Amino acid sequence: MKSPLLNKLSKTFRSKPQFNWLLLCLVSVLVVIALLGSSSSSAFNSVTSSVKPDIYTNYRKLKEQARSDYLELKGLSVRENQIKDVGLCGKERENYVPCYNVSANTLAGFKDGEELDRHCELSREHQYCLIRPTKDYKIPLSWPAGRDVIWSGNVKLTKDQFLSSGSIMKRLMLLEENQIAFHSQDGLIVDDVKDYSHQIAEMIGLGSDTEFLQAGVRTVLDIGCGFGSFSAHLLSLNLMALCVGAYESSGSQVQLTLERGLPAIIGNFISKQLPFPSLSYDMVHCAQCGIIWDSKDGLFLIEIDRVLKPGGYFILTSPITRQQGSSTSSKKGSMSTPLEEITKKLCWSLLEQQEETFVWQKTVDSQCYTSGKQGMVPLCKGEDMQLYYQPLARCISGTGSNRWVPILSRSGSLNSTELKVHGVHPEDFFEDSGFWKSAVRNYWSLLSPLIFSDHPKRPGDDDPLPPYNMVRNVLDMNAHYGGLNAALLEASKSVWVMNVVPLGVHNTLPLILDRGFAGVLHNWCEPFLTYPRTYDLLHGNGLLSHIASQGCNIIELLLEMDRILRPEGWVILSDKLGPIEKVRTLATQIRWEARVIDLQNGSDQRLLVCQKPFVGK
Repeated sequence: MKSPLLNKLSKTFRSKPQFNWLLLCLVSVLVVIALLGSSSSSAFNSVTSSVKPDIYTNYRKLKEQARSDYLELKGLSVRENQIKDVGLCGKERENYVPCYNVSANTLAGFKDGEELDRHCELSREHQYCLIRPTKDYKIPLSWPAGRDVIWSGNVKLTKDQFLSSGSIMKRLMLLEENQIAFHSQDGLIVDDVKDYSHQIAEMIGLGSDTEFLQAGVRTVLDIGCGFGSFSAHLLSLNLMALCVGAYESSGSQVQLTLERGLPAIIGNFISKQLPFPSLSYDMVHCAQCGIIWDSKDGLFLIEIDRVLKPGGYFILTSPITRQQGSSTSSKKGSMSTPLEEITKKLCWSLLEQQEETFVWQKTVDSQCYTSGKQGMVPLCKGEDMQLYYQPLARCISGTGSNRWVPILSRSGSLNSTELKVHGVHPEDFFEDSGFWKSAVRNYWSLLSPLIFSDHPKRPGDDDPLPPYNMVRNVLDMNAHYGGLNAALLEASKSVWVMNVVPLGVHNTLPLILDRGFAGVLHNWCEPFLTYPRTYDLLHGNGLLSHIASQGCNIIELLLEMDRILRPEGWVILSDKLGPIEKVRTLATQIRWEARVIDLQNGSDQRLLVCQKPFVGK
C-alpha cells in the first residue's frame, strides 16, 4: 500500500509530467550535491588551504544556481496558470481607439456633441487581445520619403472621403493604386501651402515665413490639420507643429498625419480642456477646422486664450468667417459682431484680415484682464498645473503665473533664471542633459545592429539599407525634462518625440513646452490619444515603477503599448530589476522579442529592449 506522500507525488507527476520530472531532476541534483559535500570533507582536508576557497565558492555558486533555476521554474509554473498567450482581436478592432464609443456615450446620457468626446470612465471592457494590422498593411517608408508617400492600406480612408476633402491641406494629395502621395517640398502644386504660410507671415508683419522664429514663434498648435501639409511645411522651417484633431472612425486626419511621420494627437473642442497647461503655444492655427468659434458665448476661444502664450497669435481661415466679415483686406474693424465682441473681452487685437484669413494677437499685458471694462471675462482662481480633461472654463488662466513672459522676450534655450521659474535647479537640469546625450549614443549603437541585422524579415520585402533608420515617431512615456528629445535633436536624428508627463509625478510639461518640444499630460492607467500602429519607438525611464505606484494594471499597459506600436517597432524600458523581469515575462505573452541588458554600473537598473513582430493575419 502506497504512503500518502507517494500518492500525492504520483498524482502530481501524472498531471504535469514534463515540468515535474524536470523539477524532480533539479531536486535530485541538490540532494546529490549536499551528500557529496558532507561525505567528502576528509578529501577536502587533504587539499592545500589555497585551493579550499575556490572549491567552496564553486560549490556555493552551483548550489545557488540550482536554487535559482528551481525558483524560476516554480515561478513560471505559477504564472502559467495565471497568464495565457494573448490572441489577436477581431477584424473589427483593426483601427480601434478606446474611450471613444459614441453608442455607449449616448446611452450614458451625453448629448450636444459630448457623445463624441473622450469618456474613458465608460470604456472598461478590457478585452485582452492584440490589435492586428490591416489586411494590406505595409511597413511605412523611411523618412523623409514616408512624409510624401504612404501606403493606402495602412489608414482607413475611403475613396469617397478622399474626393470630399475640400480644404487646402486635404487637396494636396493624390490617390494611386496602393499609395497616397502628398506633394513634396520640391513639387509644383505645394506652392499653395508655401503661399499660405507666407501670407500669414506678412499679416503678422514679417517679410517671410522664414522669420517666424525671430518673431518668437517656435511652437504651433494646428487644430483640425487636414492631413498635415501645413504642419509638414512648418517643420521644414524648424518649428514644432502639433496637429490636434477630433476622433474619426475613418478618414482620420490624425491617423494620416501620424502615418506621414508628423506630430499629432486626438483632441476635441467640445466640453473638456486640452491636455496642456496654460501658456503653452506661440501660435494656434485653424484652417476650415469645423469649429464655430463664437458659439457657447466664446467658450472655445477662451480655451485658445488659455493655451496661448502672451503675445501669441491665433490664425483663423474660414469661408464662414469671411461671409460674416468683410471680403476685402483691411485693418481692425471689419469683423463680424459676435467675434469682435468676444475677442475684445479676451484682450486680443485683430492685426489684419485678408479674404478668409484673420490674425489676432493675444495681449502681453496681464493687467488688461483686470482693467474694469464691462463684460470682461473673469480671472480663474488658482493655476491649472495638474488639470487633466477638466470641463472647459469660462475664465482667464495664467495671468498670475511666473511663466507670463511675452514670446518675443524668451531666449532660444532655457537659461538658469527660466529654469528656476519652473522650480528646477540648473545643476540637475544640465546633469540630466549630459546623461541623455550618453544614453542616446548607447541606444543607437544598441539598436542599429538589431535593426539592420537581427530584425525579422518583412513579409515579401528586403532588408532596408543604411543610412536610413526605421525610427521616426518616438513616444517618451515618462519624459521628465525632455532630455531624450533634446539629445536626439542634438545628435541630428531624424525623429520627433511626443513627451508624456504622467499624472502623479512632478509636472514638468510647462518646461518641456517652453523648450519648444511637443508634449501632453497623460494618465497611463488609461489609453493614449492615438490610433493603432502610430509609433516606431516607445521609451520609458522609471515608467514601470511609476505604474506600480499608481496601481495600474501592467498587462493592460503592455497591451496598450502594443496597440500604438507599429509592427517591427521597438520598446526601451529602463527600471529596477524586479519590474523589468516581470515585464520581460509578460512581453513573451504578447509575442514581443525581449532582451534584458545589464548596465554594468553596479546598480540594479536594467534595460529591457523589445521588438514587436509583424504578426500574421
